Amino acid sequence: MPSVGAKLDRGADRDGWFLPTLIVVAAATALRLVFLAFNKTDLFVDEAQYWLWGQHLDFGYYSKPPLIGWLLRAVTDLAGSDAPFWVRMPGAILHGITALVLGALGARIASRRVAIWSAAIYVTLPFVALGSVLISTDTVMAPFYALSLLFLQRAGGSRHWSDALAAGLTAGLAFMAKYAAIYLMPGLALAALVAPAWRIGWRNTVIAALAFGLVIAPNVVWNLTHGLTTVSHTMDNVGWVREGAELNFGSMAEFVASQFAVFGPVTMVALLIGYASWGDPAKRGLAMLSVPPLVAVTLEALLDRAYANWAVAAYFAGTVLAAMVLRDIWRWIAILINGLIALSIPLLTVLAPYPQKDGAPLLKRWLGQADLSRQILTLAKEADVPVYASNRAILADLFYTGQGAGVTVYAPKPVVRADSYYEQMWPLPQDYKGRLLLIANSPPDCGSGPVSPAAQLDATGTWADKGYAAYLVEARCVRSEN
Repeated sequence: MPSVGAKLDRGADRDGWFLPTLIVVAAATALRLVFLAFNKTDLFVDEAQYWLWGQHLDFGYYSKPPLIGWLLRAVTDLAGSDAPFWVRMPGAILHGITALVLGALGARIASRRVAIWSAAIYVTLPFVALGSVLISTDTVMAPFYALSLLFLQRAGGSRHWSDALAAGLTAGLAFMAKYAAIYLMPGLALAALVAPAWRIGWRNTVIAALAFGLVIAPNVVWNLTHGLTTVSHTMDNVGWVREGAELNFGSMAEFVASQFAVFGPVTMVALLIGYASWGDPAKRGLAMLSVPPLVAVTLEALLDRAYANWAVAAYFAGTVLAAMVLRDIWRWIAILINGLIALSIPLLTVLAPYPQKDGAPLLKRWLGQADLSRQILTLAKEADVPVYASNRAILADLFYTGQGAGVTVYAPKPVVRADSYYEQMWPLPQDYKGRLLLIANSPPDCGSGPVSPAAQLDATGTWADKGYAAYLVEARCVRSEN
């Protein structure tokens, strides 16, 4: 694949956008890494799961494509540490790279000023700030999605096969991070309809499609040989596909409102204005590349429900469009508002468990996992028994915190199909007959009434007041409970 350095627009670089942009992005990234070094939160359930994927390399996993697992394995192996800092460190770096790529895109489409502002706005966006303290598939997708946009725009101008090849390869890598990268396809088709600069030609379309298919082929084969596991989980998230649709205007309104927090209030208004700026072909093209995720996820929210981050793919092209729409004073206002949010997020992780609200840490969802796991592992080693749990978050941290502890951890055996990666990989063996340390929030009944707990767990953070306790039971008991 042509090198990224070679592909960043040299003509725009001569206009002087790159150095000031690099200084801004490098400063923001360095500051984030400093905050991350003092982060006091535990890995969230998804982060611990992504780390675990990296310990079992494969071409696909239960709920997501494999790139994030591969990345975390590479980083932690190179660092020689599985500490939370190294699991999360790629986030700030990847978003910094994305900002530079969007700067290059802004330089090609508009001007030096738009390039600098695109990058500066991007590194201060709320979702970027959050993605720099918590590792996620959105973050891993981001630079490859942005690179694909850049190479597609180059291919529209040069019609050179190497740009189309690079666009297809990077789009494939984005897809291998998160299936939401598929929005590139309708976005490009719509952009090509309304803006000649995005028309790459039929030959280049075939080249890009073949390159894309080559990159994603291992995951496609994995899904076909594993009962379409990841696809099935994705359909579970799209609840109306399996259970039928009901119009939920409250859910849709909540999702739309959440986007002003995800993308920032001023930048979101600028993006919506950009969607209506039909007279400028450059803005039209960016609008069409940005619209599909927002429309699709808004409809999903109407028919069922949608999480705030599901439309993040809209905001790569959307950032450049917002930078083009905003005038200088409003650019500064956007940076100020988003910057305050961007600073407060890592600051809260450093101050944890403070501040508190109603006697509980404000970030309680990201606290208490490791403490609970250490208590469970100590009890299991004292009793010399495996641990059995059904809660996905408890299982995720047991595998992470318990690495090298010598304690076996089991999940429930799937009844029809696995409900989690842990049920898929570590179900309780049918031939296991011994005792287990069951972790549950209600006492099991093994035939003689509720079992008394072997120990009460001193739960804090996310597990406080959830009632979880440890029970020593025979394997047949949990099987009958299931």
